[in-house]
Amino acid sequence: MRNTPAPGVISGVRPGSLAALAGLEPGDAVVRVNGRVPRDVVDVQFYAAEPEVEVLVRKANGLDDLIVFEKAIDEDIGWEFERATWDEVILCNNNCFFCFLKGLPRGMRKTLYVKDDDYRLSFLHGNFVTLTNLTEDDWARLEEQRLSPLNVSVHATDLELRRRMLANPDAPDILGQLRRLGELGIQAHTQIVLCPGVNDGEHLRRSIAELGALYPTVLTISVVPVGASPRLEEWALERDGIPLERPTPAYAREVIGLIRPFQREFRRRFGATIVQCSDEYYMTAGLPVPTARAYDGFPQYENGIGMVRRMLDDWARTRRRLQVRGVPPGVAGRRAVVGTARLMAPTLAAIAREFSALTGAEVEVRGVTNRVFGERVNVSGLVCGQDYVEQVRGERPPDCYILPRSSLDYFGEKFLDSMTVEEAEAGLGAPLGFASAWSEVVRILAEGPRRPGRNARTNGRFWAEPAPAGAAADS
Repeated sequence: MRNTPAPGVISGVRPGSLAALAGLEPGDAVVRVNGRVPRDVVDVQFYAAEPEVEVLVRKANGLDDLIVFEKAIDEDIGWEFERATWDEVILCNNNCFFCFLKGLPRGMRKTLYVKDDDYRLSFLHGNFVTLTNLTEDDWARLEEQRLSPLNVSVHATDLELRRRMLANPDAPDILGQLRRLGELGIQAHTQIVLCPGVNDGEHLRRSIAELGALYPTVLTISVVPVGASPRLEEWALERDGIPLERPTPAYAREVIGLIRPFQREFRRRFGATIVQCSDEYYMTAGLPVPTARAYDGFPQYENGIGMVRRMLDDWARTRRRLQVRGVPPGVAGRRAVVGTARLMAPTLAAIAREFSALTGAEVEVRGVTNRVFGERVNVSGLVCGQDYVEQVRGERPPDCYILPRSSLDYFGEKFLDSMTVEEAEAGLGAPLGFASAWSEVVRILAEGPRRPGRNARTNGRFWAEPAPAGAAADS
């Protein structure tokens, strides 16, 4: 039984918002919204969607204050909360042999070790959930609030295979659950974590066909490689006798070849690609990534689907802008070192050569091997600060170092190993900037690095440590 929720403590108030005009401050707590006690941020959003909202607030000094907001329907009140859920986070009841958390080394942020499987966090922040722990109360709430879309980990549509992969003999039929969501008007983005020799081949073909048949309830299907650290590889082999092998170029081409006929068929039938491959498969196979149209609006961008395409398109736009408008003052002659995960380094290096020739800046790309999680974990968002400092730093410091924004937490303050931006900058011995696009690299070279703000996307926010009390909400 889940605990009775405690009041939601406000952690930030956006300047100029309705909350700010009402005098709300960090440390105040929302007790009731329109006469109902919210259990979490989802409830707050749902109850506050009316044009008139009555909120009982417990001020930081202990006094209660009743505030009435008059607003447009769905207008944002402008408050932010310390936690997304005010009762207990719903934990995972599975024991997957490929669970990434099992391979986490010691010393990461504490929140990273929380094995959540909470549909509310899926709705709010894009976390993938299995739906194996839903109660009838949860289904009733889904029907009432229509929390859509959800991100759902499927892995296999064959019930027995899925139960084996989840190590959960009671896992419900995922196809039945997705149909039930569809009846409630709820859509889903799904993922298949592909484990060679387990759920690939004919199993993958069946899963894609059965999920695709549920469109538009199933909006997308992502196929991503298992991310296994040495510790997880050892655990999976010892417990289940399953080697979590790294995709070879031949295997990556095989996966892409299996998926392409489905993409063509889905585009013909539905006007949407639906099934999409992880960027890692294209990079490993040495094949070009699809055009932007194939990514159906990039809904699974944070899952490593379409990041390379967006980067290439951003560079094409940035290059045209530089050619038409000219290079901003201060860029030519500057020297920068860009750090990235090793898999992406060749692609970034090719762009950096074009960038340098066009702007007169000297931009060098250095690939970083992930020593914390293991060399096969090769996405930039999982590279820790210590690896960047040790492998990007050179004998001759540049004017600045530039690292991927995705390597930092939601607040833009720490790497996965809890190293702060300030500590990394001190270790590198030169100013440190963060970028998500080449247009941002231009700005950093022209104006100098600045500290990153909060992530524009909420995905991953739950795993970040709360910002200091008194911080303003996102503008």
